[in-house]
Amino acid sequence: MLTLIKNIKELVQVEYQPKLRVCGKEMAQMQTVKDAYLIVENDRIAAFGFMKDLPEQRFDQEIDASGRMVFPTFCDSHTHMVYAGSREIEYIDKIRGLSYDEIAKRGGGILNSAKRVQEASEEQLFEDALARLQMMTAFGTGAVEIKSGYGMTTEAELKMLRVIRRLKEVSPLTIKSTLLGAHGIPMEYRGCQEKFVDLVIDEMIPRAADEGLADYIDVFCDEGFFTVEDTERMLEAGAKYGMRPKIHANEMACSGGIQVAVKYNALSCDHLEYTGDAEIACLLGSETMPTVLPGAAFFLNMQHAPVRKMMDAGLPVAMASDYNPGSSPSGNMQLILSFACVNYRMLPEEAINATTINSGYAMGVSDRLGSIAVGKLANFFITKPIATYEYMPYAYGENKVETVFLNGKRV
Repeated sequence: MLTLIKNIKELVQVEYQPKLRVCGKEMAQMQTVKDAYLIVENDRIAAFGFMKDLPEQRFDQEIDASGRMVFPTFCDSHTHMVYAGSREIEYIDKIRGLSYDEIAKRGGGILNSAKRVQEASEEQLFEDALARLQMMTAFGTGAVEIKSGYGMTTEAELKMLRVIRRLKEVSPLTIKSTLLGAHGIPMEYRGCQEKFVDLVIDEMIPRAADEGLADYIDVFCDEGFFTVEDTERMLEAGAKYGMRPKIHANEMACSGGIQVAVKYNALSCDHLEYTGDAEIACLLGSETMPTVLPGAAFFLNMQHAPVRKMMDAGLPVAMASDYNPGSSPSGNMQLILSFACVNYRMLPEEAINATTINSGYAMGVSDRLGSIAVGKLANFFITKPIATYEYMPYAYGENKVETVFLNGKRV
């Protein structure tokens, strides 16, 4: 199947020599082709260039993109979008002044979602999550990492991971699964959380591995959650089964989570509101992608991660949605793109790099997604007629996506 997208106003985020990630000052650089064509062969990008250089050949289908732009689809490298029910009552509690910690201590927060997941059927979780994936796709997302973590028991965590496996089987999106057994501490383990860590190590990790359910392992290493020592024990257990880490770190405090992420060669460490000079120095030269979650910081009215300071030091930065019912109830990556520019003062080019190639790296897929490059998967979207690519983050209240292609097919 040979498909031609022609008369593209501007083809955005092209790469002639593909990279796995973009760092530091390079994040402000982005290549585009104006008055462009894009050729797709089956599920891959076969060629692109200026319309004047379009080769003469027959195509199975042609799409005229006059007045429209083409972008690679977003890679959303951090979500919790398998869950049961919403938590708008806690949203009202936050408005009334209760803190995240206060809500959690009275059984809200993660514990609230855990109870609902434990009671929900696998089929209901699957149907709800599939609908969310379809919504995310409509806003331009083509790859997503999904974590467990709302189970809090072995059976419920495995149920979530089985749902993610089913989503992989039926969805055209590229999906990665992460075992987040250590997302919170159940009430019955308060005061003896080392026993819950034992449960994660002795039951959750081996059983998830036996069924081939998890690509990665994650731990919420932060103040009020799991300690560095807890985290190291679980990461070492996961490593025995080939699970590379992706760490929740430094959302609540300078917890040591970034240092443990680098020590264990985590693919990413995420949140990072509390990131100082020592943490930045630790990340420099590592293979760990600093990943910021603007939706959670916005929704919880938290301080912002020092993104500019990170980039000025030479670090790469990724951005993801953190789609979940408690602290970031949106999987709209166009909104994350806007938050990156407005709240973190990123240039549009930096924000696009953060939500495509770098977020692709943060979920282990930037070798085949995250940019327009020959040989990569044909995951891209065609915009509605827009004037400039800067319009994408600027117009935060509307969906600028008209058509989405995943694996070379219109969805």
